[in-house]
Amino acid sequence: MRSRENSVKVADITRTGTTVFTLNHSSDALFLFTRYPQPGKTKTRLIPALGAVGAANLQRQMTECLFNRFQPACANQSIQLQVHFAGGSVEQMCDWLGKGVVLMAQCEGDLGDRLIFSLQQGFAANFQRIIVIGSDCPSINESHITQSLTLLNTRDVVLGPATDGGYYLIGLKQLWRPLFASVPWGTDRLMTTTQAIAVRHGLSVALLDQLSDIDRPEDLPLWHRTLQQNDGRRLSAGDSYRP
Repeated sequence: MRSRENSVKVADITRTGTTVFTLNHSSDALFLFTRYPQPGKTKTRLIPALGAVGAANLQRQMTECLFNRFQPACANQSIQLQVHFAGGSVEQMCDWLGKGVVLMAQCEGDLGDRLIFSLQQGFAANFQRIIVIGSDCPSINESHITQSLTLLNTRDVVLGPATDGGYYLIGLKQLWRPLFASVPWGTDRLMTTTQAIAVRHGLSVALLDQLSDIDRPEDLPLWHRTLQQNDGRRLSAGDSYRP
C-alpha cells in the first residue's frame, strides 16, 4: 500500500517536469530528508518557543540552507541530490524548491521504515554509495559528504554522530535493514544502538566529526552561530523566523 502511494507521487512529479531518480547516471547520491514547512506539523518541539508559524519558518530556512549549499556541490562532483519529503504535495514542494529538483515522497511509518524504503529504491536504481542527511544539522558541509564517500570505499557504514546521542548522517553502499529496525529513534541511545547492531552483523563502521542538531529551544543559539560562520551573515531572532 505504501509503495503504491509513493509511486503515484513519483508519477505526479514526472508530470510536473521534475527529474526523477530513475533518469540518473551518477553512481553516488545524497538524500536530504525533510518535511514540508506546514505550521503545526513540523519542528513541534520548538513550537513553545517560536510558535507554530515560527517553527515552520525555521524548518523552511534550515532546509533551504542545506539545499542551497549542496545543490551546486553535488552537481560539481556528479552526485545526485534528492529531496525526500514528507507532508505537503508535489506542487507545493515544486513551488518551494523549484521544478528542477529531484523530489521523492517518503513512505508512511517511522523513520526506520522511511529510510529503508528510500534506500531500497536508491540501490535498486543502481546507486553505488548513498549518503542520507536530515535538515536538522546546519553545520554539515561538503567536506562531510566527500569524506563519507571516500570512507565507504573501505567501510560498510559511515555515521555522523550528533551531540544529542543520535546521528546526523548515515552512509551505505548496500541496504542493511537491521540498522533501522526496532531502534530507539529520537533518543540519546540511537547512535550507540546503531553501532552495536553494526558490530553484531560484522559491519565495519567509520565515524565523522560530532555535530549538533537543532531540535529544541536551547539549540537555537547554535542556529544563529552556524549562519554567521557558514553564510557570513548576521541574523536577529526576528529575522530568523520571519515568514
